[in-house]
Amino acid sequence: MTISHVLVSVTGPDGPGITARLTGLVAAGDAQLLDIEQVVVQGHLTLALLIAIPEEKSVLKELLFAAKELGVELDFEPVEAPSAKGDADVVRWVINVIAPQLGARALHEVATVVAEHGGNIEKIARLSEGYAMTSVEVQIGLPRGSDDGALRQSLLQLGSRGSFDVALQREGLFRRSKRLVVMDMDSTLIRIEVIDELARAHGVEREVAAITERAMAGEMDYDESLRQRLALLRGLDVRVLERIAEELPLTDGAELLIRVLRRLGYKTAVISGGFTVAADALKRRLGIDYAYSNRLEIEGGKLTGRVIGPIVNGRRKAELLEVIAQAEGVLLDQVIAVGDGANDLLMLEKAGLGIAFRAKQKLREAADSAISTSGLEAILHLLGLRASEVAEVARDRGDST
Repeated sequence: MTISHVLVSVTGPDGPGITARLTGLVAAGDAQLLDIEQVVVQGHLTLALLIAIPEEKSVLKELLFAAKELGVELDFEPVEAPSAKGDADVVRWVINVIAPQLGARALHEVATVVAEHGGNIEKIARLSEGYAMTSVEVQIGLPRGSDDGALRQSLLQLGSRGSFDVALQREGLFRRSKRLVVMDMDSTLIRIEVIDELARAHGVEREVAAITERAMAGEMDYDESLRQRLALLRGLDVRVLERIAEELPLTDGAELLIRVLRRLGYKTAVISGGFTVAADALKRRLGIDYAYSNRLEIEGGKLTGRVIGPIVNGRRKAELLEVIAQAEGVLLDQVIAVGDGANDLLMLEKAGLGIAFRAKQKLREAADSAISTSGLEAILHLLGLRASEVAEVARDRGDST
């Protein structure tokens, strides 16, 4: 028996029963449905069906009659039988493009970069709602053996030059099964650097800033820079730190991000080179599961200028991420890490998805993805959540936050 493979394309005004009617005719005509894709854009339906039809069957004629009755256009063309080998030669990736307002230029630039690296766009899905397009998910296929690292760097460079954020993730089980989100605190989860606020309150802002600048220039390591800055804070009343901790200004989208993650069962953690008084206050305020940071020594209600225990530096951050993942029974591929500075680099490399948030250039270049134009809520789109789903969870105030 001869089998013909046909691609059927249906377009027109959407309405109930169209897909049911057409797939029913395929089934009744003893044809085999091999693939199907449907999308509705502003009430306009596009439906594609790949079917295998025995030569003696009149399925196409029945489909054409039905389409006319349903008020839609139906076209078809013979195609070659699908090849399993061709699919095995392709590795699939997902690109998230996010901005306050996405337009044709941003998608053109992303599509051009994909083509330049030998990739093929297979599917584009909009994650935002309403007329403002703010988030899309682009699924691409790359020939097996392609340099995905080069594609990632090109996309990140594109995002840094433009007005949108971009992320590249391998499509697969782990992309959709993240379970732990670990975040830096200062200039990531909150908008300030706590040590700078303490220095300002103690009248040593300029001296602390000079040490920070030397550390950023590579003239001293993080541990030494922290010790020198803390020494300048000796004698500061601990009540100043407590006041700052209770009034921490959250980064845009931080509260929404944590609330949605909690309602969906994710574990959350703060791992910070900042201070426990602030990190613990943030943990209580947002309902975060874990908080690790530097513990300041206090005597007589005043800071001594020293740290108790090991300093939470870049290496310690990566170690703590792994400790939390093991405690929760979570694979590292299921962890997201978010940070803004060089001190977060090892932590981001350890996680399955490392996100540079409004970060220094060095971290942006090393991260899997970068967020600069959006708030922290953009991370929810990297998890594949649509804006309507985020809003639904955000409206549910059944948690304790």
